[in-house]
Amino acid sequence: MALLVAQILHGLVGLVRSPVSATLPQIGSRLFLTWGILWSFPETHSHILVTSLVISWSITEIIRYSFFGMKEAFGFAPSWLLWLRYSTFMVLYPTGISSEVGLIYIALPYMKASEKYCLRMPNKWNFSFDFFYASILSLAVYVPGIEYL
Repeated sequence: MALLVAQILHGLVGLVRSPVSATLPQIGSRLFLTWGILWSFPETHSHILVTSLVISWSITEIIRYSFFGMKEAFGFAPSWLLWLRYSTFMVLYPTGISSEVGLIYIALPYMKASEKYCLRMPNKWNFSFDFFYASILSLAVYVPGIEYL
């Protein structure tokens, strides 16, 4: 999952046509979920939303890379793959975003209790950071995407 950062770099240097403004939030949310939530809070691993998240992300990427692979290898993609590429989001986007939001919400009590990734004052930088409140703020970032559900 961490290698997804390359997609952002590819957009920045022009290797792909994908706009960075579209790629950055998608990759950022996946990295946040993978490392900031799932890896950091193992208590979330057994929740059913992990299954729906992995299924949504996996099907999306299988279709996406099959589509791009066919276009690169043969110069075209079959019409059924084109249809899958641009139609499955109607199911996978709501299940993926619901799973992401749900897992962040489920991790909140564990964040609060552990104070993981928190920086308290006083310190030499005279700065504080609370991962719990940053995660709540990240939930607000999902709100504009809900209009597409």
